[in-house]
Amino acid sequence: MHYYSEQDIRDIVAAVVAREGGASVPSGEKVPVEASARHVHLTAADAEKLFGPGHGLTPKRDLSQPGQYLSEERVKLVTAKGEFSNVAVLGPLRKETQVELSLTDARALGISAPVNLSGDLTGAGDVVIVGPKGVVEARGSVIAARAHIHMTPEDARRFAVHDGQKVSLKIEGTVRPVTVHDVVIRVDKSFALAAHLDFDEANAAGGLGKDAAGRIVK
Repeated sequence: MHYYSEQDIRDIVAAVVAREGGASVPSGEKVPVEASARHVHLTAADAEKLFGPGHGLTPKRDLSQPGQYLSEERVKLVTAKGEFSNVAVLGPLRKETQVELSLTDARALGISAPVNLSGDLTGAGDVVIVGPKGVVEARGSVIAARAHIHMTPEDARRFAVHDGQKVSLKIEGTVRPVTVHDVVIRVDKSFALAAHLDFDEANAAGGLGKDAAGRIVK
């Protein structure tokens, strides 16, 4: 019979971790995963241009993040190469207008869109937003949202991660289990635990059901 030394056991564990691409922490706990379709965030001024003076946004359905909602309003995105109609507008109103597309959407419209976290418009592309009452030339507004995980400070302590940290997310229970890399942790006391992917990433997994979940892998 062969007896393993403590160092032997450490070497075996290290080899397994390396082969599996890291350790999921905490063991057995998963993060809800949601797919985010193309959508627009508007300033109050741009909302008035698109929908009329004094017009804000009309909440239709709450989203997973507290205070965020899908509005009744819809817009059209237009470029010289094409257009998307019936694009969702999310509330509440923001300080800067932002258009979030998948890279596939951006290419279809001929837009060069950077992969940024929401709120970072560095290098953002241009698009024309058309509403029922007017038009907005939204220059420097289009990004492809980087995959990220919302969590509270308590969640961050439980998962042993910190704000801004990049992790991998192993998505399970889908037609095509995949691991998404460079997923950014976003921590705020107002958040609810959820990972957000765009439709390109969700489609790579064969689509996400309402109970889709993933494991954080460091």
